[in-house]
Amino acid sequence: MSDMSISSVLSAGAAGTTKSQTPEKVHDAAQQFEALLMGQILRTERQSGSGWLGSGEDSSAECATDYAEQQFAAVLAQQGGLGLADLVAKGLERNH
Repeated sequence: MSDMSISSVLSAGAAGTTKSQTPEKVHDAAQQFEALLMGQILRTERQSGSGWLGSGEDSSAECATDYAEQQFAAVLAQQGGLGLADLVAKGLERNH
């Protein structure tokens, strides 16, 4: 998963509401949004001091942890995650 911000995902979603948008593309974008949101939640929790892989003082460990969290969030979103992707996709399809 590439490094994205919430605003870039929302901007891409808003710009991509053309008739060529397929339900598969909408659902994929919704899954990416959910993965990004879950990644942010994991990162915030780790940075609050309750990290799950040590103290995070080493910059290489910090980088590896960030990547692991992104991948974990992406897999969770693909497997249904919090159910947000389905809700977002349905909302986007209704507004089409």
